Amino acid sequence: MTKILNVFNKVNSLRERYYNASIGKDALIKLIAETEVAEQVYNSNAIENSTLTLEETEKILLQINLDRFITEREIFEAKNLARVVSYIDKRAKEQELTLEVILSLHKMLISNIRDDVAGRFRKDNEFVRVANHIAPNPKEVVARLEKMLAEYNAASHEGIIKRIAKLHLAFEYTHPFVDGNGRIGRVINNYLLIREGFVPINIKFIDRKKYYEAFREHDEKGLSHIMEEIVGKALANSYHKRLAYLEGKKIITLSEYAKNNKLSHSNLINKATRQTIEAFLEKNVWKIGVACLPL
Repeated sequence: MTKILNVFNKVNSLRERYYNASIGKDALIKLIAETEVAEQVYNSNAIENSTLTLEETEKILLQINLDRFITEREIFEAKNLARVVSYIDKRAKEQELTLEVILSLHKMLISNIRDDVAGRFRKDNEFVRVANHIAPNPKEVVARLEKMLAEYNAASHEGIIKRIAKLHLAFEYTHPFVDGNGRIGRVINNYLLIREGFVPINIKFIDRKKYYEAFREHDEKGLSHIMEEIVGKALANSYHKRLAYLEGKKIITLSEYAKNNKLSHSNLINKATRQTIEAFLEKNVWKIGVACLPL
C-alpha cells in the first residue's frame, strides 16, 4: 500500500512539472503524441500475439511495403488501432466515456477484421475464454460495464492509478466483446487518463508476463496491487519521456549515460524498470534526459 502511495505521489509531482514545462509548447506535445502512435500500436497488438515488429508496424502506418508476407488481419489491426489511438488523443476531452463511446471505439478497431461483431457487445451464446477464465454470461455484460463506469466515477476521491487499475481489471474480467477486448481495454485507460488531465500510458509488451499476473491476482484474490504498480510505472515512464523533451534536456541512451558516469548499466536498467530514475523506454531502448550545460 505504501509503495503504491509513493508512486501516486511521485506521479502527481511529475504531473505538476509537466504542466509547468508544457506552457507554450503545444506543437512539441502534439509531435510527441504523433511519434508514440506506432509504439502504442505495436505494444498493444504484441500483447495480443501479433507477429509484427515495431519496425514493421511503423512501415504499415507509413504505407511502406514489408519484406515478408503479413496477413490482412494484422495489417488492419495495426491501421485500425492507430486510428483509434489518434482519435482518442484528439477527442477524449470532448465527451464522457459511455457505453456508446466504447462501442464506437470498438467498431473503429474491428472494422474489416470482424464486421459481424464490430461495434456490439457479446450476445446470446457468445461465450469467450481467456486462459483459464471464462468471461461472464453475455446477459451480464451491459450491467457489469455500467457498474464499472459508476464505480470509477464514484471513486473520484481515490488516486487515478488505483481507479484506472480497478476499471481495467473489471473491463477485462467482463470481456464484453467477441474480439478486441485487450486492445479496447488499454485504449479506454488512456481515454480516461486524458480526460482527467494526465498523459496516456503505454503498457509494454516486455511487461506482458507481469500484466497477466495482475489479472491472476484479481481473479484469485480480488486484488489490484500488481495492476496498480503497472499503471503507476507506465505513467511515470510517460511523464519522464515528455519532461525530457519539454525541459530541453539532452536525450541519450542509458548505456551511454552509464559509460559517461562510470556506473553499472545493469544497475541503471533495474532502476529504470522500477522507475526510480527518470529514464524512459523509447522504441524499446532505455533513454534518459540529462541537463544541458549552458553555452
